[in-house]
Amino acid sequence: MPEKKIITVVGATGAQGGGLVRAMLADPGSPFVPRALTRKPDSEKARALAKLGAEVVAGDSDDPASLERAFAGAHGVFCVTNFWEHLSPEREGVQATAMARATRKAGVQHVIWSTLEDTRRWIPLDDGRLQTLQGRYKVPHFDAKGAADHVFAEEAAPTTYLLASFYWENFIHFGMGPRKGPDGDLVLALPLGGAKLPGIAAEDIGKCAYGVFREGADTIGQRIGVAGEVLSGPEMAAKMGHALRRKVGYSDVPFDVYRGLGFPGAEDLGNMFQFQAILGDEFLRNRDPARSRALNPQLLTFDAWLAANASRMPIA
Repeated sequence: MPEKKIITVVGATGAQGGGLVRAMLADPGSPFVPRALTRKPDSEKARALAKLGAEVVAGDSDDPASLERAFAGAHGVFCVTNFWEHLSPEREGVQATAMARATRKAGVQHVIWSTLEDTRRWIPLDDGRLQTLQGRYKVPHFDAKGAADHVFAEEAAPTTYLLASFYWENFIHFGMGPRKGPDGDLVLALPLGGAKLPGIAAEDIGKCAYGVFREGADTIGQRIGVAGEVLSGPEMAAKMGHALRRKVGYSDVPFDVYRGLGFPGAEDLGNMFQFQAILGDEFLRNRDPARSRALNPQLLTFDAWLAANASRMPIA
């Protein structure tokens, strides 16, 4: 049998990277073997990946030398940043640049960069439809990633650009799940402006990335958006109600109200939802469930995700 090719996975203990590592390890016929990059190789999540068979190595996106060591000898690299860890788009940009340059220096043959739209291409800073945040951004956690795309195009190894969708896990971990209203009934409250929302199980992002690596060089230069399903607010609420066996209503929260909720990132997320509503069908076209299923035949629908996770949603 030919020797398996190494895929180094940045953020291997996170949502996207962890899904990719597990997808490779779960496929007995995989041509790849994962090298899991983490700042904390002794953490519980890292030890769990090692137990499954992953090579776990120490590395830090803030330390370019550690990236070069982790990428050495790899066929491919999955690159991702985590804005929500530090809320700094500038730091995200520095990390992305370091990863891009390290892939070229290592002679990697295929990179996947987990990116998003730079919203300023559609809504410039002087466009009052969205508030300008931190003086330089409209949607900081989108813009910093999108702004790094040119770095990967110019300074990285051959790159595929993967665009994720709204994580359905946000209904569990980010306080976005249904809440009890004054009458005791549950209400799902999101600022969608009447638009539909492309969503996905976080694990499926990594599985789709695995599909991209399997497709190989044909995907280089492409922008591939992934989603499990595209649903309206009322459709999500109805599906939640079915899974919970309780009535769940829907409230389309005004964008300004959501931006004013005061939790860390509220303004960023309010702008994100409004940006998606402004782009409308263009945003949805860039996240195709059919293309995602071709990459990942096990892609979950929202109903399937709810069947496994509805009981984990905290009801406030």
